[in-house]
Amino acid sequence: MFEPELLKTFLAVERAGGFTAAGRLLGLRQSTVSGHIARLEQAAGRELFRRDTRNLALTADGAAMIGFARRILDAQAQADAYFSGSTLTGLIRLGASDDVMARELPDILLEFRRTHPGVDLELTVGLSENLKTRMAAGELDLVFGKRLPGERHGDLLWRDRLVWAGRSGTKDFEDPVPFVTYPAPSITRQMALRALKHAGRTWRVACVSDSLLGLRAAVLAGLGVIAHAESVLPDGLVTIDDPRLPELGELDFVLMHRRSTLSEAEQALAAAIASGARRLRRGSGTDGV
Repeated sequence: MFEPELLKTFLAVERAGGFTAAGRLLGLRQSTVSGHIARLEQAAGRELFRRDTRNLALTADGAAMIGFARRILDAQAQADAYFSGSTLTGLIRLGASDDVMARELPDILLEFRRTHPGVDLELTVGLSENLKTRMAAGELDLVFGKRLPGERHGDLLWRDRLVWAGRSGTKDFEDPVPFVTYPAPSITRQMALRALKHAGRTWRVACVSDSLLGLRAAVLAGLGVIAHAESVLPDGLVTIDDPRLPELGELDFVLMHRRSTLSEAEQALAAAIASGARRLRRGSGTDGV
Protein backbone atom coordinates (compact mmCIF):
# COMPACT_ATOMS: atom_id res chain seq x y z
CA MET A 1 0.00 0.00 0.00
CA PHE A 2 2.76 2.43 0.92
CA GLU A 3 5.70 2.56 -1.50
CA PRO A 4 9.08 2.47 0.29
CA GLU A 5 10.43 5.31 -1.83
CA LEU A 6 7.58 7.56 -0.70
CA LEU A 7 8.12 6.60 2.94
CA LYS A 8 11.85 7.38 2.69
CA THR A 9 11.01 10.82 1.28
CA PHE A 10 8.44 11.40 4.02
CA LEU A 11 10.97 10.62 6.77
CA ALA A 12 13.57 12.85 5.08
CA VAL A 13 11.12 15.80 4.99
CA GLU A 14 10.26 15.30 8.66
CA ARG A 15 13.95 15.07 9.62
CA ALA A 16 15.14 17.97 7.44
CA GLY A 17 12.20 20.25 8.25
CA GLY A 18 11.25 21.08 4.68
CA PHE A 19 10.86 19.87 1.11
CA THR A 20 13.88 21.71 -0.28
CA ALA A 21 16.20 20.51 2.50
CA ALA A 22 14.92 16.95 2.08
CA GLY A 23 15.60 17.19 -1.64
CA ARG A 24 19.21 18.12 -0.94
CA LEU A 25 19.49 15.20 1.45
CA LEU A 26 18.08 12.71 -1.05
CA GLY A 27 19.52 14.20 -4.23
CA LEU A 28 16.01 14.97 -5.56
CA ARG A 29 14.33 18.07 -6.96
CA GLN A 30 11.95 19.92 -4.68
CA SER A 31 9.10 19.19 -7.10
CA THR A 32 9.87 15.45 -6.90
CA VAL A 33 9.78 15.56 -3.10
CA SER A 34 6.42 17.38 -3.22
CA GLY A 35 5.10 14.78 -5.62
CA HIS A 36 6.19 11.93 -3.36
CA ILE A 37 4.43 13.47 -0.36
CA ALA A 38 1.28 14.10 -2.39
CA ARG A 39 1.21 10.45 -3.53
CA LEU A 40 1.77 9.20 0.02
CA GLU A 41 -1.03 11.41 1.35
CA GLN A 42 -3.29 10.10 -1.43
CA ALA A 43 -2.42 6.50 -0.52
CA ALA A 44 -3.08 7.19 3.17
CA GLY A 45 -6.18 9.23 2.52
CA ARG A 46 -4.97 11.69 5.15
CA GLU A 47 -3.06 14.96 5.25
CA LEU A 48 0.41 14.29 6.75
CA PHE A 49 1.85 17.82 6.76
CA ARG A 50 0.17 21.11 7.55
CA ARG A 51 1.67 23.74 5.26
CA ASP A 52 1.55 27.52 5.00
CA THR A 53 3.84 30.05 3.34
CA ARG A 54 6.39 29.94 6.18
CA ASN A 55 5.96 26.77 8.21
CA LEU A 56 5.72 23.02 7.76
CA ALA A 57 4.39 20.87 10.59
CA LEU A 58 3.24 17.29 11.01
CA THR A 59 -0.45 16.63 11.48
CA ALA A 60 -1.56 14.05 14.04
CA ASP A 61 -1.77 11.51 11.21
CA GLY A 62 1.71 12.54 10.04
CA ALA A 63 3.12 11.91 13.50
CA ALA A 64 1.54 8.46 13.48
CA MET A 65 2.98 7.77 10.03
CA ILE A 66 6.56 8.25 11.32
CA GLY A 67 6.38 5.07 13.38
CA PHE A 68 4.63 3.11 10.63
CA ALA A 69 7.16 4.27 8.01
CA ARG A 70 10.15 3.27 10.10
CA ARG A 71 8.73 -0.17 10.85
CA ILE A 72 7.79 -0.79 7.20
CA LEU A 73 11.23 0.21 5.95
CA ASP A 74 12.99 -1.83 8.65
CA ALA A 75 10.92 -4.90 7.79
CA GLN A 76 11.64 -4.46 4.09
CA ALA A 77 15.38 -4.09 4.76
CA GLN A 78 15.39 -7.23 6.88
CA ALA A 79 13.60 -9.16 4.15
CA ASP A 80 15.96 -7.83 1.50
CA ALA A 81 18.98 -8.80 3.59
CA TYR A 82 17.59 -12.27 4.24
CA PHE A 83 16.71 -13.09 0.65
CA SER A 84 19.74 -11.39 -0.88
CA GLY A 85 21.90 -13.76 1.14
CA SER A 86 23.99 -11.05 2.83
CA THR A 87 26.28 -12.94 5.17
CA LEU A 88 28.60 -10.12 6.22
CA THR A 89 29.44 -10.18 9.91
CA GLY A 90 32.01 -8.67 12.22
CA LEU A 91 32.79 -5.49 14.13
CA ILE A 92 33.85 -2.23 12.49
CA ARG A 93 35.24 0.55 14.67
CA LEU A 94 34.36 3.72 12.78
CA GLY A 95 35.58 7.21 13.61
CA ALA A 96 33.73 10.27 12.29
CA SER A 97 34.35 13.98 12.58
CA ASP A 98 31.64 15.95 14.35
CA ASP A 99 30.48 17.86 11.27
CA VAL A 100 29.86 14.80 9.07
CA MET A 101 28.12 13.06 11.96
CA ALA A 102 25.79 16.02 12.30
CA ARG A 103 24.78 16.17 8.64
CA GLU A 104 26.08 13.39 6.42
CA LEU A 105 26.55 10.14 8.24
CA PRO A 106 23.35 9.14 10.09
CA ASP A 107 21.37 8.27 6.95
CA ILE A 108 24.34 6.42 5.44
CA LEU A 109 24.79 4.30 8.56
CA LEU A 110 21.05 3.66 8.88
CA GLU A 111 20.92 2.28 5.34
CA PHE A 112 24.07 0.21 5.92
CA ARG A 113 22.63 -1.34 9.10
CA ARG A 114 19.45 -2.23 7.25
CA THR A 115 21.39 -3.87 4.42
CA HIS A 116 23.99 -5.63 6.61
CA PRO A 117 22.33 -6.42 9.96
CA GLY A 118 25.08 -8.90 10.85
CA VAL A 119 27.75 -6.18 11.01
CA ASP A 120 28.21 -4.44 14.37
CA LEU A 121 29.29 -0.80 14.28
CA GLU A 122 31.20 0.92 17.07
CA LEU A 123 31.16 4.69 16.42
CA THR A 124 33.57 7.28 17.83
CA VAL A 125 32.97 10.97 17.11
CA GLY A 126 35.75 13.53 17.50
CA LEU A 127 38.35 15.73 15.81
CA SER A 128 39.80 14.33 12.60
CA GLU A 129 43.40 14.56 13.80
CA ASN A 130 42.62 12.79 17.06
CA LEU A 131 40.73 10.07 15.21
CA LYS A 132 43.64 9.61 12.81
CA THR A 133 45.97 9.17 15.79
CA ARG A 134 43.67 6.61 17.35
CA MET A 135 43.47 4.70 14.07
CA ALA A 136 47.28 4.63 13.84
CA ALA A 137 47.29 3.15 17.36
CA GLY A 138 44.99 0.36 16.19
CA GLU A 139 41.90 1.62 18.02
CA LEU A 140 39.81 2.41 14.90
CA ASP A 141 39.37 0.65 11.56
CA LEU A 142 37.94 3.45 9.38
CA VAL A 143 37.79 7.23 9.82
CA PHE A 144 35.47 9.58 7.92
CA GLY A 145 37.00 13.01 8.46
CA LYS A 146 39.05 15.88 7.04
CA ARG A 147 42.59 16.56 5.91
CA LEU A 148 44.58 19.70 5.14
CA PRO A 149 45.09 20.84 1.54
CA GLY A 150 48.04 19.01 -0.02
CA GLU A 151 47.93 16.04 2.36
CA ARG A 152 47.68 12.63 0.70
CA HIS A 153 46.35 10.24 3.34
CA GLY A 154 42.89 8.80 2.89
CA ASP A 155 40.59 8.44 -0.12
CA LEU A 156 39.14 11.77 -1.26
CA LEU A 157 35.34 11.95 -1.07
CA TRP A 158 34.89 15.64 -1.84
CA ARG A 159 36.67 18.97 -1.61
CA ASP A 160 34.94 21.76 0.25
CA ARG A 161 35.28 25.49 0.69
CA LEU A 162 36.12 26.64 4.21
CA VAL A 163 34.07 29.73 5.08
CA TRP A 164 33.45 32.15 7.89
CA ALA A 165 29.97 31.73 9.33
CA GLY A 166 27.84 33.40 11.97
CA ARG A 167 24.31 34.17 12.92
CA SER A 168 22.29 36.23 10.48
CA GLY A 169 23.13 39.93 10.76
CA THR A 170 26.62 39.49 12.22
CA LYS A 171 28.65 42.60 11.27
CA ASP A 172 31.42 43.28 13.81
CA PHE A 173 34.73 42.27 12.20
CA GLU A 174 37.09 44.81 13.69
CA ASP A 175 40.14 43.58 15.58
CA PRO A 176 40.21 41.44 17.57
CA VAL A 177 38.01 39.04 15.57
CA PRO A 178 35.83 37.03 18.01
CA PHE A 179 36.56 33.42 17.14
CA VAL A 180 34.47 30.36 18.08
CA THR A 181 36.43 27.15 17.57
CA TYR A 182 37.19 23.54 18.28
CA PRO A 183 40.26 22.96 20.47
CA ALA A 184 43.64 22.03 18.97
CA PRO A 185 44.48 20.01 16.92
CA SER A 186 41.37 21.02 14.92
CA ILE A 187 42.09 21.38 11.19
CA THR A 188 39.61 24.23 10.71
CA ARG A 189 41.08 26.03 13.75
CA GLN A 190 44.58 25.67 12.31
CA MET A 191 43.54 27.00 8.88
CA ALA A 192 41.56 29.93 10.32
CA LEU A 193 44.32 31.11 12.68
CA ARG A 194 46.89 30.80 9.91
CA ALA A 195 44.72 32.94 7.60
CA LEU A 196 44.12 35.59 10.27
CA LYS A 197 47.83 35.77 11.08
CA HIS A 198 48.79 36.01 7.40
CA ALA A 199 46.27 38.83 6.92
CA GLY A 200 47.73 40.75 9.88
CA ARG A 201 44.53 40.43 11.90
CA THR A 202 44.29 39.89 15.64
CA TRP A 203 41.71 37.67 17.27
CA ARG A 204 40.34 36.52 20.58
CA VAL A 205 38.97 33.06 21.26
CA ALA A 206 35.40 33.67 22.40
CA CYS A 207 34.44 30.01 22.83
CA VAL A 208 36.16 26.62 22.64
CA SER A 209 34.10 23.43 22.42
CA ASP A 210 34.82 19.91 21.22
CA SER A 211 31.16 19.62 20.23
CA LEU A 212 29.55 21.12 17.13
CA LEU A 213 26.39 21.58 19.18
CA GLY A 214 28.32 23.79 21.60
CA LEU A 215 29.95 25.77 18.81
CA ARG A 216 26.63 26.34 17.06
CA ALA A 217 25.02 27.53 20.29
CA ALA A 218 27.88 29.98 20.91
CA VAL A 219 27.63 31.42 17.39
CA LEU A 220 23.85 31.73 17.60
CA ALA A 221 24.32 33.52 20.92
CA GLY A 222 26.38 36.13 19.08
CA LEU A 223 29.68 35.30 20.79
CA GLY A 224 31.64 35.23 17.55
CA VAL A 225 32.23 33.68 14.14
CA ILE A 226 33.30 30.17 13.17
CA ALA A 227 35.37 28.70 10.36
CA HIS A 228 33.45 25.78 8.89
CA ALA A 229 33.12 23.65 5.75
CA GLU A 230 30.46 25.30 3.63
CA SER A 231 28.50 22.23 2.51
CA VAL A 232 27.93 20.93 6.06
CA LEU A 233 27.24 24.29 7.71
CA PRO A 234 25.06 23.81 10.82
CA ASP A 235 21.42 24.86 10.62
CA GLY A 236 20.83 28.49 11.55
CA LEU A 237 24.32 29.70 10.57
CA VAL A 238 24.97 31.73 7.42
CA THR A 239 28.07 32.26 5.34
CA ILE A 240 29.78 35.62 5.90
CA ASP A 241 31.34 37.13 2.79
CA ASP A 242 33.12 40.19 4.11
CA PRO A 243 36.40 41.57 2.68
CA ARG A 244 37.66 42.28 6.19
CA LEU A 245 37.84 38.54 6.87
CA PRO A 246 40.59 36.62 5.03
CA GLU A 247 39.91 33.83 2.55
CA LEU A 248 40.28 30.41 4.17
CA GLY A 249 40.78 28.16 1.16
CA GLU A 250 39.59 24.58 0.81
CA LEU A 251 39.86 21.33 2.74
CA ASP A 252 39.25 17.70 1.88
CA PHE A 253 36.76 15.23 3.29
CA VAL A 254 38.29 11.77 3.16
CA LEU A 255 37.82 8.18 4.22
CA MET A 256 40.89 6.75 5.97
CA HIS A 257 41.48 3.09 6.70
CA ARG A 258 43.89 1.32 9.04
CA ARG A 259 44.67 -1.65 6.85
CA SER A 260 45.73 -1.69 3.21
CA THR A 261 43.49 -4.73 2.63
CA LEU A 262 39.99 -4.22 4.00
CA SER A 263 37.72 -6.95 5.27
CA GLU A 264 34.55 -7.60 3.26
CA ALA A 265 32.50 -5.77 5.88
CA GLU A 266 34.87 -2.79 5.83
CA GLN A 267 34.77 -2.75 2.02
CA ALA A 268 30.97 -2.66 2.14
CA LEU A 269 30.91 0.20 4.65
CA ALA A 270 33.55 2.16 2.73
CA ALA A 271 31.51 1.77 -0.46
CA ALA A 272 28.33 2.87 1.35
CA ILE A 273 30.04 6.00 2.71
CA ALA A 274 31.56 6.88 -0.67
CA SER A 275 28.25 6.34 -2.48
CA GLY A 276 26.27 8.28 0.11
CA ALA A 277 28.76 11.15 0.04
CA ARG A 278 28.55 11.40 -3.76
CA ARG A 279 24.74 11.39 -3.66
CA LEU A 280 24.63 14.08 -0.99
CA ARG A 281 27.20 16.20 -2.87
CA ARG A 282 25.08 16.09 -6.01
CA GLY A 283 22.05 17.08 -4.00
CA SER A 284 23.79 20.11 -2.48
CA GLY A 285 25.54 21.14 -5.70
CA THR A 286 29.05 20.74 -4.26
CA ASP A 287 31.77 19.29 -6.48
CA GLY A 288 32.94 15.82 -5.52
CA VAL A 289 36.50 16.41 -6.69
